[in-house]
Amino acid sequence: MSGLFSALGALWAWVQYALDPLCGPVGIFSFLPASSIVSCGATGWGDEIALGVKVTLSLSIATLPVGLLIGFAVALGMQSREGSLRLAAGIYTTIFRGLPELLTLFIVYYGVQMGIQAILALFGYDGRVEINAFFSGLFALAVVFSSYCSEVLLSAFRAIPSGQYEAGAALGLRPGRTMRLIVVPQLIRIALPGLGNLWMNLLKDTALVSVIGLSDILRQTGVAAKVSKEAFFFYLLACGLFLALAVISSFGIGFIDRWSKRSEASR
Repeated sequence: MSGLFSALGALWAWVQYALDPLCGPVGIFSFLPASSIVSCGATGWGDEIALGVKVTLSLSIATLPVGLLIGFAVALGMQSREGSLRLAAGIYTTIFRGLPELLTLFIVYYGVQMGIQAILALFGYDGRVEINAFFSGLFALAVVFSSYCSEVLLSAFRAIPSGQYEAGAALGLRPGRTMRLIVVPQLIRIALPGLGNLWMNLLKDTALVSVIGLSDILRQTGVAAKVSKEAFFFYLLACGLFLALAVISSFGIGFIDRWSKRSEASR
């Protein structure tokens, strides 16, 4: 069994290398001379920056579904008939839309660590607890993303006519099936432009995790800038990488938008 896991791990490592757009077989940095400051290998910073791109993308992609699920739940709470749910959802969005993202990140990274350590101290454990920076960044970005996402989804919910719910009930569908089959497809189509903007903000906000030691684009280019004394070049490179991710994302969002409206175009 261990041999199988080792083989799968080696296969995954090869796939990552083959698909690496910076230091892979056809990566941009791979065609640069070995003496280049961003070449791949021991002489340049290409491998480190490629790792930073992977971390930034991994964090963004992992945060998106978590933020969407929390935002959807909060949006449902904000339009609930139960007053306590509306109040809790309103407090949630007010707090995390009002706090700076960097402050939220510090509270999650240090506060959760202190909380876990205090709980363990009650059971006699006095050792130091280290919280994984990736998951701390994911949770902090997810709660901020979800607070804005809930407002976008709430507006989309209100744009759907109440007759859609009544039509589902008339067809004998349970509320859950009505939501899944009738409401959610329309919700996605209406909310997509706003969610696309939030995705762009999420990509940029990942740069904040560099302050807690996560090796994202900004941290890797920052280290390279300090060591090589080429600050302007590496920070300009970071700008180019973030802009490239934004452009690719805009094409992806446009494709999803056209795909979601394919039924309207066929009428």
